[in-house]
Formats: sequence, structure tokens, C-alpha cells
Amino acid sequence: MFPYWLLFLVPVYMELSRLRAIPRAACSVQHDCWPNAWGGMFFILVLMIGLRHDVGGDWGTYIDMLATYSEVTENTGKYSTQDPAFILFNWLAAQAGLGIYLLNLLSAIVFSWGLVVFCRAQPRPWLALVVAVPYLITVVAMGYTRQGAAIGIAMIGMATLRQGGVWRYMFWVVLAAMFHKAALILVPLAVIINTKHRVFTLLSVGLVAVILFVIFLQDHMSFWLHGYSDVRMQSSGAMVRALMNVVPAVLFLVFRKRFQLSTRERSFWTWMALGMGLMLVLLNVLPSNTVVDRLMLFWIPLQLFVLSRLPNVLGRRYGTNVVWVLAVIGYSAVVHFIWLVYADTAFAWLPYQFYPWVWLWQ
Repeated sequence: MFPYWLLFLVPVYMELSRLRAIPRAACSVQHDCWPNAWGGMFFILVLMIGLRHDVGGDWGTYIDMLATYSEVTENTGKYSTQDPAFILFNWLAAQAGLGIYLLNLLSAIVFSWGLVVFCRAQPRPWLALVVAVPYLITVVAMGYTRQGAAIGIAMIGMATLRQGGVWRYMFWVVLAAMFHKAALILVPLAVIINTKHRVFTLLSVGLVAVILFVIFLQDHMSFWLHGYSDVRMQSSGAMVRALMNVVPAVLFLVFRKRFQLSTRERSFWTWMALGMGLMLVLLNVLPSNTVVDRLMLFWIPLQLFVLSRLPNVLGRRYGTNVVWVLAVIGYSAVVHFIWLVYADTAFAWLPYQFYPWVWLWQ
């Protein structure tokens, strides 16, 4: 359990040693704005996520998947619409003979890159990373490898909202769908981003959405309907995970006028917050909550976005706001502790094992 707490305490220390919030103009979201501390953090994340051994509830599933996709070149037609970027990672890992470890390492690079870019776009980047550790990093990135890579890429699109337009955002979302097709749930928000020419945007994005549906989803709808709805598959803890998104959604809607955002950003995050309300309704009315639970993973960036900005929203704009910073850190620590100690599936993450260390002692 110690490695998970060490991963949590590093950004906590960095945040407490840099309490004053960073003005929005202080750092671009571009990749050339990484000081050494963030380069080192990226390296740590990639190693811990990418070189874990037998960690995560789907560890065996991904090993089986690796064997299935290792001969993808001989089955191009069969696999072409099944998360092609992730299948490419599987094929590269199989061809290199490094198996699940290279697959996880490549996916960790993608996820960690997106996470750092997103955190660096926030006024308190280290606090955003603190919020990310308990669930997004520990559970999603180390357990749901495909979704983790997809969320990382989607977060790059979200981070570029201030400078970029609708098509830049769409590019990142479509690229995220190459790793996990559920990322396409974020496509409709492209219409909201563009505050001008919305009719043209609606028509063009709608056409793109139809094309993407045909390419990625058409062949899988019957499987989803049967696998999730007909058999009434349920995910334990789905309501708790939903509430972790609902709380920041409500906070944003209540205090959104106090968030320093561009018009494009404000529209996007407002609809993200409202969309979480819809997810909560669907979670309670659909016969299976699993499909909603999977889609809600793409709403986790809302936690990082809102909670890391909360000290500035509830306190002085550029003040240290120590009390509110400690409150966010305390909340994140409680979430981290509860999941590691009481979660039904935490046993699959414990103890944390680092592959080079395990290999050395085999």
C-alpha cells in the first residue's frame, strides 16, 4: 500500500510548497512548458503505471486480449474497428516479445502525457494531480488500460479549449476513440464549444458523428445491448463513483460565475456538469448500470477541473487559501484511504508490485 501513498504524497508536497495559485497566463498548455519537476513526475507516473506487475482487476483480461490481437496483421478486417490504436499497441508488444509490460508502458505514456497537459492547464496544477491520484490514476490508469489511454488523450482536447476551436477538440476526441470507442460520448459537446456559427457546427459535427458511429459503433451495438442490458449486468459501487462526479458538478453549477474561464470553457464545463446529472438519472432507471458506469469514466476530469480550482473560487483569487487547499487534499486522502482499505476489488491492486523488482527476484 505504501507505493500508492508515496504517489499521493509527492504532489501533495509539491502543492504545499507552491501554495499561491498560478495566473492563467503564466503557463501555456503546450508541451514546451514543463519544468523539471513535471518532467520528473511524468517519468514516475509512466514507471508506476506502465511497469506494474499483476496489478488491476482486468490484468488477466488484458493478457488474453494481447494473445488475441498479437496476429492483427492477419486479421485486419476483423479488428479494424475495434479500438485500432490500442490493438496496434498490443501488436507491437507481442512482436517485441515484451508482452503486457510494453503494452502497459505505451498506454501509460499516453495517459500520463494527457494528464500532465491537463493538470498544467489549471491554476493549481499540483492540486489537480493530487485529486487525480486516488481514482483516475490508481484505479482507472492501473486497472482499465484502454480507458485510461483514451481519457488521457481526451484531456488534451479539454486542455486546449481556451486556445483551440471545435476541430482541435474533435481531433483529440476522435484520437481517444481509437483507444476506446466510448470516448465518442464527448463528440456532441463539440457543438457547445463553438459559440459562433452553431448551425454550421451542428450540421458538420452531426455528419462526423454519423460517420464515426458507422465506423466504430455499428457492429458493436447488439453486443452492448445484450451484454449490458439483457443480462442486467451491474457494477458494484457505481453510485459512489457517480457521486464523486456529481459533487464537483454541483459545485461548478453553483459557483460557475466565480470560475475564471473563457466563454468556450464555461459552456463546455457547464454542459459536462449537466451531463453528469443525466448520467445519474440513467444510472437509476436503466436495467444495467454497467454501461453508464463505463461512460462516467470520461467525466472524471470534471473532478480535477473543479476541485483544483475550488480554493480560488471559495477563497481569494490569487491568495494562498491554505484552508481550502488542505480541505481538497484531505478529501482526496479520505477517498484514497477508503478505496485502498474498503473497496471490494482493492485486493487486485494490493500489494503493488513493480515488474523490474519482481523479475530481479524471480
